[in-house]
Amino acid sequence: MKPKVLVARRAPAEVVEKLSAHFDVDYHPGEAPLAPDELRARLQGKAGAYITGTERISAELLDACTGLKAVCTMSVGYNHIDLAACTARGVLVTNTPDVLTETTADLGFALLMATARRMSEGERLLRDGGWKSWSWDFLAGQEVHGTTLGILGMGRIGQAIARRGRFGFGMQVAYHNRSRLPADAEAELGARYLSKDELLRQADHLVLVLPYSAESHHCIAAAELALMKPTATLVNIARGGIVDEDALAAALREQRIAAAGLDVFEGEPRVNPALLTLPNVVLTPHIGSATLPTRIAMAQLAADNLVAALTSRPPLTPLNPQVLNA
Repeated sequence: MKPKVLVARRAPAEVVEKLSAHFDVDYHPGEAPLAPDELRARLQGKAGAYITGTERISAELLDACTGLKAVCTMSVGYNHIDLAACTARGVLVTNTPDVLTETTADLGFALLMATARRMSEGERLLRDGGWKSWSWDFLAGQEVHGTTLGILGMGRIGQAIARRGRFGFGMQVAYHNRSRLPADAEAELGARYLSKDELLRQADHLVLVLPYSAESHHCIAAAELALMKPTATLVNIARGGIVDEDALAAALREQRIAAAGLDVFEGEPRVNPALLTLPNVVLTPHIGSATLPTRIAMAQLAADNLVAALTSRPPLTPLNPQVLNA
């Protein structure tokens, strides 16, 4: 008898076919995530779960679904999964790093450009019939080339953004990270390591690419925004909870920073209403990895991980490999 697995969201047809060749698949093809009670009910008797970033795997859910052996998420971030609880219960967890690095960096830099050059504001003005004449400072934004690119979180995506800034736009790269890069990596990127506060003070454009955790929750709040230049822009492609959105809205409204570009939000898909009324913020609906080739690659990697995990083969990208050793 094939092991039973749940595919909790609509997935590419070829991925469902691949999983069906190995498992008895309970497939939820809906666009909306399963409600917590329904997710728990449909995980009963399942050995594996193929999920996205919207399904929460908590200790309570694991205790109610004792047959679960593997949780494979089609995302890099995994703050929706209680990793410690999974590890304590012998549940393997995998994610999908690497395959979306360059695509997400593309979106991050696109947001930086749109934010600095007031592109969203200009399009709204044009569509609303507000473009009547020219003046020397009409929609004048901030320079990008030759300015200081600040990166908070210098992992794979942060380094990909650094390469775009340095080699594409001649930017001066500065960064802060939990651990400093090796000297050769810094030299390759032309990157200077700064304290967090000094990074905030120096950056003309600050891009947030750090993982979300209890420690990084609201790590950009009123005090941090107060350190930034009034001409600076902030771009968040990491996780919404990293930024105190009320403090950010106030800083934008009072023009204490110039503009912001946000692809992620603390309560998504809900967006803080204060942000929706501001002209100097560019908003996108968490589409950092949203190209078809990348999303299909993510889906395939999540499926390959699930197949490996439940057929006694090493998964490609485990988050808690100690479970395998146990």
